Amino acid sequence: MTKRLFDLLFSLIALLLFGWLILISFLIASFDTQSFGIFRQQRVGQQGRLFTMIKIKTIHPKTRHISAVGRFFRKYKIDELPQFINILKGDMSVVGYRPDIPGYYDKLQGEDRKILELKPGLFSEATLKYVNEEAILAQQQDPILYNDTVIFPDKVRMNLEYYKNRTFWGDLKIVARSLLRICRIA
Repeated sequence: MTKRLFDLLFSLIALLLFGWLILISFLIASFDTQSFGIFRQQRVGQQGRLFTMIKIKTIHPKTRHISAVGRFFRKYKIDELPQFINILKGDMSVVGYRPDIPGYYDKLQGEDRKILELKPGLFSEATLKYVNEEAILAQQQDPILYNDTVIFPDKVRMNLEYYKNRTFWGDLKIVARSLLRICRIA
């Protein structure tokens, strides 16, 4: 099975199974944030091209703080569910490097740029390792410096390893481990 066919089938099934949850979460987020409940942001995609990633909004636009509902959505990864639409559109893949804001992946040099030959993904080895990334960064005196010097370089290393050794069965293992991790949290 080709990666694109897998992405299409997986995202269609996910949207059929969780479409109701996305809709309810959107309505709750709209009420909770007193704004449109979908968050859109430009992210770096395949070949360094920008695309608009969509998520359920978790931050109140006036206070700039994560709401209690938003924390719940983030903990259980509910805010990520609309990205199945990005996968269906072809902006993302089920497995690949996590799309980041401009200033990171688009600035890669040399062999590290090979990562950009892939589509960004919903799941990855780096996502599994850094499932509590927000908590890790919150403990740092300088979170941006820590991300830029420790976490992001480690993600690049892991994503380059994925690029070099990716297989269909490897993708299935990443998906299975990711889903088990989410279920374990619940």
